[in-house]
Amino acid sequence: CGVTTLDVCRANTFVGANQGVDPSTLDVPVIGGHAGITILPLLSQTGLTFSEADREALTKRIQFGGDEVVQAKAGAGSATLSMAYAGYIFAENVLKAKRGEDIVMCSYVESSITDAAYFSSPCKFGKDGVEEVMGFGEISPYEQQWFDKMLPELKAQIQKGVDFAASY
Repeated sequence: CGVTTLDVCRANTFVGANQGVDPSTLDVPVIGGHAGITILPLLSQTGLTFSEADREALTKRIQFGGDEVVQAKAGAGSATLSMAYAGYIFAENVLKAKRGEDIVMCSYVESSITDAAYFSSPCKFGKDGVEEVMGFGEISPYEQQWFDKMLPELKAQIQKGVDFAASY
């Protein structure tokens, strides 16, 4: 369930650069899945103001941030340092939750908040892992348009994964 942490790290980094804010002070919610348009950053929930052009550019950059790294490496690698950092953040938060701290982080888990079998949304973590899959709150009309595009694609990706797993 930690793959979304990478998307949140990218969102925090890109939004921080756009807004002139330290990314470590941000927690941009990211819902949906973990590939292309299935990654939906909820910029409307940050409390920050974005121009229409910035909102569009940031959404696409967050969705395709992994591709940006691969292109920068001329196809010779992927975002290994970003993945390592996201893994560290995720593991640190799981350990905090196991110690009894209140931890909420976006995670890709089995879910019933949409009609997709798996969905990334804020989740409350506790001593035994995910304790509650939470809703994602109100989204802007712009985000709703992306959500409507994203959900069929996410469900198709999930089915592809289920079919692949069933073939073994």
